[in-house]
Amino acid sequence: MEKYNRFLVGFVPGLLLPVLFLWAYLDRFYPGNTPFFETMKQLYPGIILGKLLLLSVMPNLVLVFVFYKFEGFKIASGLILGGMPYFIASIFML
Repeated sequence: MEKYNRFLVGFVPGLLLPVLFLWAYLDRFYPGNTPFFETMKQLYPGIILGKLLLLSVMPNLVLVFVFYKFEGFKIASGLILGGMPYFIASIFML
């Protein structure tokens, strides 16, 4: 674990994981056949996108918990910092 305990190892997935989870959630549960970017354009001015952004950051928080348990503190801090833009954007959209 010490070999991979780097900030960037957590930061890059921290940025990409919420987008992938949001895409998977919208693809599975959104009642429409529109592409991902069209759905995002429809949801953008509303409160619902802020709530979806908060939902999409949950996998990051689970990974932070796992890496803290296994003492991967730099990876966990990278995950937290990678999720910050999503937290900030969702707060402004609520």
